[in-house]
Order: sequence, then structure tokens, then C-alpha cells
Amino acid sequence: MKFLRPFLILLIIMMLFSIILSFFKMTDEHFFQCPYCWEEISMIIDKSINNDTYIEDCEVCCNPIEISYLSDGNEITSFSAYSIEQ
Repeated sequence: MKFLRPFLILLIIMMLFSIILSFFKMTDEHFFQCPYCWEEISMIIDKSINNDTYIEDCEVCCNPIEISYLSDGNEITSFSAYSIEQ
């Protein structure tokens, strides 16, 4: 049993590494211009979600941006960022 312990630990580490690696394959950092301040900003997009629309604040000017995107699971096929009239 003592001899199996290092192998089990290695197996667990490899499984955790695989889970973490698969997460990074499913996300993508997408760069675009803020519709308010025109600065280039980026957001992390989850490519495993086929269609999503949400509101996130600009990291430069803090104004709300409506983000919409489409994904085929591997690539972002459509992306838009619109200002929200206040």
C-alpha cells in the first residue's frame, strides 16, 4: 500500500492539471474598444457558452457596456459591445 501512495498523488495532480488546462481552453481574452472612452480593453469570454448577453463595466471609465457574443465552442464567431444610454 505504501508503494501506491506516490502514484495516487501523482494521478490526482495530473487530473487537477487537466481540469485547469481544459478551463483555459474554454475561455478567451477578447480585446475591443470601449464605446464610451474608446480605450482598448479586454474581457474574458467563456467559449463553452454558445450565446450570451450581459452588462459589464469598462475597466477604464467604469461605464456600463452591453456585451453580446456567439461562440461555436472553439471560436468566438460574433462579438458586439454597445453603450447603454443612461
